Amino acid sequence: MNAKQRSLSSIVLPVGMLLIAMASVQTGASLAKTLFPVIGAQGTTALRLTFASVLMVLILRPWRTTFTASSLRTVLIYGIALGGMNFLFYMAIRTIPLGIGVALEFTGPLAVALYHSRKATDFIWIALAVTGLALLIPIGQAGGLDMTGALYALGAGVCWAAYILFGQKAGADHGVQTAALGVVIAAIVMAPIGATYAGSALLDPALIPVALGVALLSTALPYSLEMIALTRMPVRTFGTLMSMEPAVGALSGMMFLHESLSLTQWLAIGAIIVASVGATLGTRAEPVTLVPAD
Repeated sequence: MNAKQRSLSSIVLPVGMLLIAMASVQTGASLAKTLFPVIGAQGTTALRLTFASVLMVLILRPWRTTFTASSLRTVLIYGIALGGMNFLFYMAIRTIPLGIGVALEFTGPLAVALYHSRKATDFIWIALAVTGLALLIPIGQAGGLDMTGALYALGAGVCWAAYILFGQKAGADHGVQTAALGVVIAAIVMAPIGATYAGSALLDPALIPVALGVALLSTALPYSLEMIALTRMPVRTFGTLMSMEPAVGALSGMMFLHESLSLTQWLAIGAIIVASVGATLGTRAEPVTLVPAD
């Protein structure tokens, strides 16, 4: 392999890994939605996080890390934010299309990116994001988006912002082991809610293959791919590519759930994606918190 081929491979490989990771996350969300009629979004969240916590503990072995009281508090908040983010997102996509749910949830990391940027051009990205939200949530118009689902998705975005902020702080102290402990905490928090709603249906062995598939597709596989990709590309490039996730979610909803979006909704998602790309390019280079949110 000559130098030109090696250079091309060094670009294509991490980008390909990141695209596969995003597709995996949204495919996992589509698969999770098929469980809603059986155990609800609450039960699905509990099962997904329980299986994901087992996988993450086996992969990352967090017991090798020593935590102080202060760092444990940070990880606790991080885990609660992670659980709330998953729960609210699943509650949202019960009644709104997957792509729209991802776009609304994406306002959380977008807000974090805009907060850390101090350029005059940021007003353009804010205006684009607000325009996208206005198009997605036509308040006062009949036949529009389900407002309850939209609010759940925005709530998930708030949790995602907290997840990023506290995850970066916790990750700076203990690295990727933080992710495993955070997922365990999220599972502990969400398990009682799922059990209360779904009851004994959660113990149905027939659900295990689907729940394991959701955990693998939504957490274990994309987390591993993203971690490898991030070591092979600049953080800013990573963040810019991740901004495409709402579009990937919309395409996944079309392919697996037969969800269709109007031209206005596609334009709204596009506006939020462009705002996210612009905000990401305008921020200082900072660590990226991994573990897929959806």
